[in-house]
Amino acid sequence: MTALTLSTAAASGLRADAIVVGVAKGAASKSAGLVVAPGAEAVDKAYDGKLASVLETLGASGGEGEVTKLPAPSGFKAPVVVAVGLGAVPDNGEGDKGDAYAPETLRRAAGAAARALAGSKKAAFALPLEDAEHVAAVAEGALLGAYAFDAYKENGQNGKNPGKNGKAPLAEVALLGAKPRDKAHKAAAERATAVTEEINRARDLINTPPNDLDPEAFAAVATAAAKEHGIKVQVLDEKALAKGGYGGILGVGAGSASPPRLVKLSYTHSEAKKHLAYVGKGITYDSGGISLKPAGHNETMKCDMSGAAAVFAAVVAAARLGLQVNVTGWLALAENMPSGTATRPGDVLRMYSGKTVEVLNTDAEGRLVLADAIAKASEEKPDAIVDVATLTGAMVLALGNRTFGVMANDDAFRTAVHETAEEAGEASWPMPLPSDLRKGMDSATADIANMGERMGGGLVAGLFLKEFVGEGITWAHLDIAGPAFNEQAPFGYTPKGGTGSGVRTLVRLAERTAAGDLG
Repeated sequence: MTALTLSTAAASGLRADAIVVGVAKGAASKSAGLVVAPGAEAVDKAYDGKLASVLETLGASGGEGEVTKLPAPSGFKAPVVVAVGLGAVPDNGEGDKGDAYAPETLRRAAGAAARALAGSKKAAFALPLEDAEHVAAVAEGALLGAYAFDAYKENGQNGKNPGKNGKAPLAEVALLGAKPRDKAHKAAAERATAVTEEINRARDLINTPPNDLDPEAFAAVATAAAKEHGIKVQVLDEKALAKGGYGGILGVGAGSASPPRLVKLSYTHSEAKKHLAYVGKGITYDSGGISLKPAGHNETMKCDMSGAAAVFAAVVAAARLGLQVNVTGWLALAENMPSGTATRPGDVLRMYSGKTVEVLNTDAEGRLVLADAIAKASEEKPDAIVDVATLTGAMVLALGNRTFGVMANDDAFRTAVHETAEEAGEASWPMPLPSDLRKGMDSATADIANMGERMGGGLVAGLFLKEFVGEGITWAHLDIAGPAFNEQAPFGYTPKGGTGSGVRTLVRLAERTAAGDLG
């Protein structure tokens, strides 16, 4: 776990392994040369004001996420200066001074620097800190960028003792210019610590191999965390699910030797006026079931519980932050496997809501477990339900690997969730729920089929879930299939593997609700 400190110490006198500064491409209205960003004035002065030219000589361009290392100037206790690119200088027409850097720009830059400093004990970040929002952004980026998962490597203990070829994550981050006695700065740092620790907990769960994280094991992790943070927890095992009539969750888990679970996490505040319900898809491994996935599509399916991980992390974060809103998390956990007991294409399941579903494809299983959990969550009449799921490959085709889709039964709420995600630094896009696509799920045998038209498949899945939302309840659906698991090289504060997508949006949505910003 990476420690975070705020410091007003001089950059030259701080004992650290490196000093991180920001550099950018000069504003077009003045010059295209390299510009040293605010926060690095003392470092630049130690280079006789020539830090930018030295970096240019070394090939630095100021591009986003670009990292350049050089020896620290004489008299500095830190031996290395790490310059991280911020992209173009924000230009308000007044030249290189420009506007303030966007929080997400700083978040990504801090993350890139933290990743580059793996193996270091301490780094001081002298990035632009114009206000508490910037303090939060740099802190979040650095703490998320410092994440590593090596628990399954020789001698590895998830970052404490890395494998033979690995490096431990950056151990301590000091934010230069952030004032430890400033209430706003201190609050921003504390929030960043709580939220990033829960995001990293979600990442750990997503990265854990499915032989060690079945539904029962996931439920145990959630139970332990809930007890630690004063959250009420209820776990329904396979017997309770059968007694309660949860046909969707049981149907998906029928083929596995590891039975399903439904976990309820309840965080309450004595002065709360609103209640949010978060529902997460928790398929701890998805083989596709009888509708088996083709070769090449199974290897990363441990990540199919990313929605449940996000919901779990968000509820714990809300509790740690003491938000004045009630938040209930529902983790719909199952393993989707083929066997002699597995649900078959053509089977009909009676869902918790009473509706019947003809299963045309057992690889469209996430919507089945979510439907049961959404129907159950609806009974408590929350002010809004938000489900989070790695639901469809169609959403990846539509929006790529870094943006999740937002659907809702209320246009204003869909807009609010989209805006909240953007504010939190998570890329999202509002998607429609065209009523004409509903007909494709008509079934001659049951109330509805779990498959419809192939084109617009992500929207079809959203329409299916909408059928199970309680009457009069505002609902949104986040399809995080693209950004939940990064199979490419790390970038910014995003590691390879589980990302924790959705957590920041859910936490920020809870904060906005507590503040009365959402109706």
